[in-house]
Amino acid sequence: MGTRLDHGGDLPGELHEINVTPFIDVMLVLLIIFMIAAPLATVDIPVNLPAASAESSAAPDKPLIVTLKPDLSVMLGNAPVERGMLGAALDAASGHDRAQRVYLRADRSVSYGALMALMNELRQAGYLELALVGLEAGKGAP
Repeated sequence: MGTRLDHGGDLPGELHEINVTPFIDVMLVLLIIFMIAAPLATVDIPVNLPAASAESSAAPDKPLIVTLKPDLSVMLGNAPVERGMLGAALDAASGHDRAQRVYLRADRSVSYGALMALMNELRQAGYLELALVGLEAGKGAP
């Protein structure tokens, strides 16, 4: 019970080849467009980026850790500190050693401006050695 789709006409032989010339023309035009547009899509802002290494540095036995919490309150170690008293609290904790490195931690939700304001306060207090603390890749970092 089969049907025949060919009705037996003497049609000229059909050509079963794809004409690729228009396809090649379109691809060449797209290639030229992307060659012109690709350099324009890159960021060309001159900045002097610092070098970073993946190796973590050894922390001292009793580090000075300043934490900026999401509500913008400041902690020195595990003790809360008022923003105006941060310099005095650091002097007491470090024994007036302002060359000692201060490890600065901030919550992910804290704005960049709030972090910079805290860093400026630390610099005004005389603590110029700052280290930003983050998670190592693969240990809880997204």
